[in-house]
Amino acid sequence: QCRLYTSAVDPPAKDAPAAAAAAGASQPRRATSWKLSEEAACREDLSRLCPKHTWTNNLAVLECLQDRRELLWNYKLNLTTDPKFESVAMEVCKSTINEIKECNEEERGRGYLVSCLVDHRANVSEYQCNQYITKMTSIVFSDYRLICGFMDKCKEDINSLRCGSINVGQKDVHSQGEVISCLEKALVREAEQQDHVHPIKEECQRAILRVAELSSDDFHLDRHLYFSCRADRERFCRNTQAGEGKVYKCLFNHKFEEAMSEKCRDALTTRQKLISQDYKVSYSLAKACKVDLRKQRCSLDANLPRAREARLSYLLLCLEAAVHRGRPVSGECQGEMLDYRRMLMEDFSLSPEIVLHCRTEIEAHCSGLHRKGRTLHCLMRIGRGDRSTTVDSICQSALQTLIQSADPVADYRIDRALNEACESVIQTACKHIRTGDPMILSCLMEHLYTEKMVEDCEHRLLELQYFISRDWKLDPILYKKCQGDAARLCHTHGWNETSELMPPGAVFSCLYRHAYRTEEQGRRLSRDCKVEVQRILRQRALDVKLDPDLQRRCMTDLGKWCSDKTDAGQELECLQDHLEDLVSACREVVAHVLIRDVADNQIDTGDLMECLVQNKHQKEMNDKCTVGVTHFQLVQMKDFRFSYKFKMACKEDVLRLCPNIKKNYKHETKVYLCVSMRLNTFVRSNSPLLLSPPLPSQSEDIRLEPELYDPCKSDISRLCPNVAFGNAQMIECLKEQKKQLSQRCHQRIFRLQEVEMIDPELDYQLMRVCKQMIKVTVCLKQNKNSELMDPKCKQMITKRQITQNTDYRLNPLLRKACRADIPKFCQPILNKASEDSELEGQVIACLKLKYADQKLSSDCEDQIRVILQESALDYRLDPQLQMHCTDEISRLCAEEAAAQEQTGQVEECLKVNLLKIKLEACKREVLNMLKESKADIFVDPVLHTACALDLKHHCAAITPGRGRQMSCLIEALQDKRVRLQPECKKRLQDRIDMWSYAAKVAPAEGFSDLAVQVMTSPSKDYILLMIALSVCILFLVGLLCGRITKRVTRELKDR
Repeated sequence: QCRLYTSAVDPPAKDAPAAAAAAGASQPRRATSWKLSEEAACREDLSRLCPKHTWTNNLAVLECLQDRRELLWNYKLNLTTDPKFESVAMEVCKSTINEIKECNEEERGRGYLVSCLVDHRANVSEYQCNQYITKMTSIVFSDYRLICGFMDKCKEDINSLRCGSINVGQKDVHSQGEVISCLEKALVREAEQQDHVHPIKEECQRAILRVAELSSDDFHLDRHLYFSCRADRERFCRNTQAGEGKVYKCLFNHKFEEAMSEKCRDALTTRQKLISQDYKVSYSLAKACKVDLRKQRCSLDANLPRAREARLSYLLLCLEAAVHRGRPVSGECQGEMLDYRRMLMEDFSLSPEIVLHCRTEIEAHCSGLHRKGRTLHCLMRIGRGDRSTTVDSICQSALQTLIQSADPVADYRIDRALNEACESVIQTACKHIRTGDPMILSCLMEHLYTEKMVEDCEHRLLELQYFISRDWKLDPILYKKCQGDAARLCHTHGWNETSELMPPGAVFSCLYRHAYRTEEQGRRLSRDCKVEVQRILRQRALDVKLDPDLQRRCMTDLGKWCSDKTDAGQELECLQDHLEDLVSACREVVAHVLIRDVADNQIDTGDLMECLVQNKHQKEMNDKCTVGVTHFQLVQMKDFRFSYKFKMACKEDVLRLCPNIKKNYKHETKVYLCVSMRLNTFVRSNSPLLLSPPLPSQSEDIRLEPELYDPCKSDISRLCPNVAFGNAQMIECLKEQKKQLSQRCHQRIFRLQEVEMIDPELDYQLMRVCKQMIKVTVCLKQNKNSELMDPKCKQMITKRQITQNTDYRLNPLLRKACRADIPKFCQPILNKASEDSELEGQVIACLKLKYADQKLSSDCEDQIRVILQESALDYRLDPQLQMHCTDEISRLCAEEAAAQEQTGQVEECLKVNLLKIKLEACKREVLNMLKESKADIFVDPVLHTACALDLKHHCAAITPGRGRQMSCLIEALQDKRVRLQPECKKRLQDRIDMWSYAAKVAPAEGFSDLAVQVMTSPSKDYILLMIALSVCILFLVGLLCGRITKRVTRELKDR
């Protein structure tokens, strides 16, 4: 307890200007009759500064003339020790003294009574006594030497710290408040320094804090602050009434205003630092929370030293714990807590641990950012590793403690830097949430990488969230919903409970382990707690640094693989992309992150992701979501556990049928192939939904097919460097550059095309481009030339037909229909072919020739007829013709080849210019084309179009195929009674001339070819008649010669 100083004190300086006044002031008997207004030294100031009605009242004059301490000091000293003064106190405060036991027991005549009343002035309810004590307090606090015991306790510290001299004649009467200010600064500086050059004695520390406590209600009592902030008080707090610490709070709120003077700002900072060491230095906080502190038993821990109980951080933590547990804390107290939590977040220097342990980081990286919490956020940014350096572990711990004390998660407004940075985001994205609600922070996290988020808010949010993620208690909603589960499953009890066996981070890990347990496993989280755990997990998935375990285990891999991934969210994606390359510890934790994502009930049982995959290229889908879905697909291929439906449906089968794949690595593609091979009846029968959907989505992006992507990486960078991966564009590019691909890549592309031809639904590009057409018509190829066909779809169908005709294996219908004909007629070609490379249409060309020779089976003939009809309209569908005649087409038929619609113009051009063709290979292909057209008029679209009416009129009863309709037209041409259409007659005569030329240029190579030529000749009947006549003549000649021979033989016999 601090009492009014009553011991003998040396008088002031000898050169006091008014000796008489000094002598008079030294006589106690004149203390009540002598008037200050009568002294010459005071008269001028009195008339200038003090109202006239106060001149007769010495106490009123003392209040008015606090600056004139030189003359008044002796008077005030004697006044406080005068027995009559004490008797006045006993008379005015009689009932109050009786109520306050301590004051009633004080020794009379030594000034202790007045000191006791000053100590308990907050409990004085009697009006006259309160006014009297208030005036006495202002007098006492004008000079540290008047405060009871203060000089005795702090005499040595005053001298050692050079805060002022107490020797006679050396006291500067204008620096009385500066002495206490000097001691206060030394006290807060001592807490911020590790090496104490002049440590302040403990009893002096208590005296300094007690003086600060006693001056907490009226800022006039803090003389240094009062004189430093007089102008600022008038500027900012003119209408704020003094008392109950209101002026202090007003000045605190304007501390970082530009107009605030530096001198006042420093004085306010010192005051705030004292509050952080002793909460009672704040009158409003001590008064508002007095009852709550007692109810919540925040000051009854016998194991804690008194200094710790008085610390602001301890008070805040204790009361915050009560609020989080749902215990009643008065609104007035919570309001005061909010103010001081905001104060701690705004100014890092109010936390001595931050100043002491983070000095190096502040000087190196955060200098000049003192105001509005910017320094603290700068330290947070370094703490989460956003710069090349990191903070010391002790500094990190100090930051964690400060954030726990300030608890900005409970109300984002506490963090002024965050509040200002995110104000626009909150007004747009989170306007539906009540201001100050803890869910505001979660709302901001949900919009972290959306269009509504601004860059500055993103940085401030991640800086704060980094520390929140390392202590589950810092999230009030999580703590409220999960405190029961944590006590039941993780054996935690107290909010502030910390131990090496159960650090804060371990509690959340424990909750996570129980979040996805099944009913059979038991000991599950409550539904409310599980929802909150999943919310935290989703937030942590946004940034690697928000997951402490992930950051710790993957630090090496982050530096090795992801050092250039500096943008938000890229580090986790990078780790997922390099999952196979990570060290085991990192790989396992990254896998767990992915597994818990797919198991999250927010995506149900995989239906949401399946829907997103199917619709990711819709116009309504934004680009970021499309990229995110693709990344999810890429990651999903790395481990079958990442595909929720596949995992749940096939888990037991994978473990039973594919144990080796699981042990080595859980690659979904390998598992899928393994299960497919072992369960042939499973694919597209019992469960087509589970195993077939991945294939179309994989063909959408080559990266989703590791078996294809890995061997084609070099080809992609070489041939398709600027092509996007999505929408199957990369795969399409590789298909178009197929001849330039490396052998391994070429083999994979060929296999892919083979699968797509078997099941066109797996051809992503075809299904995407022709999606609307598929709804209109079932068969795309049959309706390709329909007027209703979309041009883009038609183009895509043509591309697929070109690919299909390069190899019979890409045409499953042809392969099936001609399975007996191909080995019979084209075996030499098959013997030369490799397994995974195209035959460039050689087998199909072989079958075409056999079709012209009419040697194919009926099923095979039907398929070849379709191919002939299609390739007759578009030369690109004939690989052999295109390969051998490219130069000739460019030279002779460039205009026809450039036409958008191919209707057989190029083929007709080559036929017309047959004599001009120089390349023998090309000439041979054109001759083959002429030979094929003799077999069926449908193979010659130009002739068929020209003779369509004549066919209808003259050959309607003739069955198509095997050259029958062509023979019909030729007979009609030769019949003078029949008149054909001029165009048909001209085209047909041209064809006859071409066939005649072809017969000369390419004579029959054998008897079979000769027979075919005869059978397909327009003069077939004539030739057959002549052959028959020749045979008959030969027969008759034979008969004649035979009888002569027999007669000669008989004559010889008779002889």
